[in-house]
Amino acid sequence: MSVERGSAFTFVDRILALTPGHSARGIYLVPRQLAEFPACLVAEAVGQLAAWVAMQHTAFALRPVAALATEVRFERSVAPGEQLDLSVRVESCDQTAIAYSGDARVAGSLIAQLRECVGPLQATPQFDDLELLRRDFHTLCAHGSPAQAFPGAKPLWDGQATMTGNAAMHAGLVAPATAPFFADHFPRKPVLPATLLLDVLLQLASILVRRVSGEGDWRPTCVQQVKLRRYVEPGQELQLVAELASSDDVRLVKVSASSAGQRVANAQARFARSDSKH
Repeated sequence: MSVERGSAFTFVDRILALTPGHSARGIYLVPRQLAEFPACLVAEAVGQLAAWVAMQHTAFALRPVAALATEVRFERSVAPGEQLDLSVRVESCDQTAIAYSGDARVAGSLIAQLRECVGPLQATPQFDDLELLRRDFHTLCAHGSPAQAFPGAKPLWDGQATMTGNAAMHAGLVAPATAPFFADHFPRKPVLPATLLLDVLLQLASILVRRVSGEGDWRPTCVQQVKLRRYVEPGQELQLVAELASSDDVRLVKVSASSAGQRVANAQARFARSDSKH
């Protein structure tokens, strides 16, 4: 089934305000028909708004294609049908990278916060059609794109994992050879979205925390030192690892993904009990 451009993996419906090279505000209505909307996709929405700032600043010659984040905080989950109010603040943007922070809110309540993120810039034509991106940008700044377009993403991982010792878990993942989200990410060079990979790593970490803790309902509250080191191409095989680094009231888990012996991505996630203030 083909998916139209802008509906496969796009999470900004409209850009409400943009100060070139400095800041932007936008909105995204989470489709009502979805069963859930992962927290990592909320972070993706903030990152996509920052990408529009970077592309406009470089006359669309360059675009961010990966991200590093010092910290991403998750305050609560988002329900289908809720509108995300997105905001980004740019610390710097030149010909090599955009550095920014941002957040997502629902009805004024903070949902997610990104701090000290860096998006390296690459030549746009390697990844997408420059003129189509210009058209998309003008649409977003004018009347906006049709809401409710995202059909959801099929699970990438079957949940199968192996416990290693008392505090580590391993799993395998094969990036899909074809998937609707490649229509937006990216048409000329399809790669697995880093936020979908991070979502799988958080799922693995969650299973580990529950297995080790034995009781209680734990949720990820913060992801730190997020680094995407290499692109993950369609069909590529990955080895995933989650290791418990701290078992205090707040569980700290180190996660990573590798392929053919080379590190692809890594981060560390903090988990707290659902009723905790941490």
